[in-house]
Amino acid sequence: MKGLRRLAPAKRLRRMHDQLARAYGPQHWWPAKTAFEVILGAYLTQNTAWKSVELSLDNLRNAGALNLDALRTLALEDLKQLIRPSGFHTRKAPALKAFIAMLDAEFAGSLDALAATPAEPLRRRLMALPGVGPETADAILLYAFKHPVPVADEYLRRIAERHRLLTPAPKGNRMGYESLVHLTREAFAADAAEDHAQLFNEFHALTVAVGKSHCGRTANCTNCPLISDLQNISL
Repeated sequence: MKGLRRLAPAKRLRRMHDQLARAYGPQHWWPAKTAFEVILGAYLTQNTAWKSVELSLDNLRNAGALNLDALRTLALEDLKQLIRPSGFHTRKAPALKAFIAMLDAEFAGSLDALAATPAEPLRRRLMALPGVGPETADAILLYAFKHPVPVADEYLRRIAERHRLLTPAPKGNRMGYESLVHLTREAFAADAAEDHAQLFNEFHALTVAVGKSHCGRTANCTNCPLISDLQNISL
């Protein structure tokens, strides 16, 4: 037990991945058929539940607007109404239009050309767009473009703070987010580099799975796959 308590936070986080993988199995994320659907979902899921995003995506699909060409010509007001179920539609619709405008102006309208941009400059470019914070940018990089970039969401923040992997940061603090990204990179640093995109993919999906069941605003640790780690640091 003493050895486990002395284990570095990154190694503990890597161990958590294995515990969650055994408990939940492969997650097969992101739930989308195309890279553009991933991008839409990454924008729409901000500050809302995925069920609400699915309603918006269904609206776009039924309107024949679940693709880049259609969304490019769709009137802004029509887009607002179609994505209304996701909330914040007056902000998200212009943000999606700004993404498409950037894609057309700088990458000849090609998602492949955008994806071929190295991860760090692409992350900076995405974050310069309206409505794109680090989590949205990283979700697009990882799930739409397969770059080996960790995604650190609210569930991971709760896990890291409750398991004392990191000192709590004020909610919304940019450095707090980057600390989670750094910790996740460190946790998987010893794994083969070519596997990192898939590992980050699965790890994020697994933290969402355990977060929904056990690590909400109020912790529910009963039968949590990570309870042994929590018990070890409490000894």
